[in-house]
Formats: sequence, structure tokens, C-alpha cells
Amino acid sequence: MESQHEIIAFVAALPGVLAETASARTGAPEVAWGDTFFFHDPDGDTPADRRMPFATIVTKDYDGFDTASDLNRPGVFRLNIAVGRAAFEELLGEHLSPPADVDYTALDTLLPHPVYAAQSWVAILNPGERTAEPARKLLTGAHARAVRAYQRRTARGRGAQR
Repeated sequence: MESQHEIIAFVAALPGVLAETASARTGAPEVAWGDTFFFHDPDGDTPADRRMPFATIVTKDYDGFDTASDLNRPGVFRLNIAVGRAAFEELLGEHLSPPADVDYTALDTLLPHPVYAAQSWVAILNPGERTAEPARKLLTGAHARAVRAYQRRTARGRGAQR
């Protein structure tokens, strides 16, 4: 099984990645403490309210909002990855209407994200033997998409300054 620490080390080693584990120190809301967010921010100067993660690790249920994965089970965490529409549909089919029979509690299985599937996010609870390598590929692809988005934003910013 891939541990959270292994995933964090893998993603944090990608160029320009800022990996932030939410805590009181980071100013994150208490409900998010312990969850990790991955951003492409090569200069580390993007204001926190302007950053969008390309992947996250969530360690617990968010009551009243995101409980389908039953993350409050001991040792269970969920890796979430923004894969983009084309990749989502290639992997799981139509992203706007995931099948009604999805078991969002299944471990080591590629799933539509229980809340953000419509935004083309996938999820894996406790990546293991079946999903560790595909997860690395999806994380690398999500990082590449985040790099392109960052480059577009900075190019527009430079154009606005002229």
C-alpha cells in the first residue's frame, strides 16, 4: 500500500509543487487540519485564496458535505486527483452522471470523486497494489495540467502589466 507520506513525497518532488498539510499554523479551517493539498506554485508567491489544488489527500469525513467514503474508519484516507474531463471520461465514463451503484468506500479502487466528479476529479481510498502505479501516472498528468494553467495565468498577468 502507498502511505500518505509516500504520496506526499512523490508529489512534492514534482517541479514547482507546494504541498501543504492544513493546520492551525497554515490558517486553514479546523475541519481541514491533517488534510494535504498540492498546488503548482513554483515561486511560492501565489496568494492562498488564488491557489487551486491539483490533488489532495483527505483523512476524514466532512460532516454534512462529504461522508460517502466513510473516511472516519481507522487508517483510511482518500487521494483525490483533478484529471480533466477527457481523462475522467476515458477512465470512468461520463463525468456528470457517475453510476448510482458506486461503492465510494472501496479501497484500492479508482472511483469518481463522491462530491467533485462533475469537476473531473477522481478518488482512490488507500492506493495499493492495483492503483499505486496508475495513481502516480494520474498525479503526474494532473501536475502537468496545473503547470500549463499556471503558465497561462502568468502569461496573462504579464500581458496586463504592459
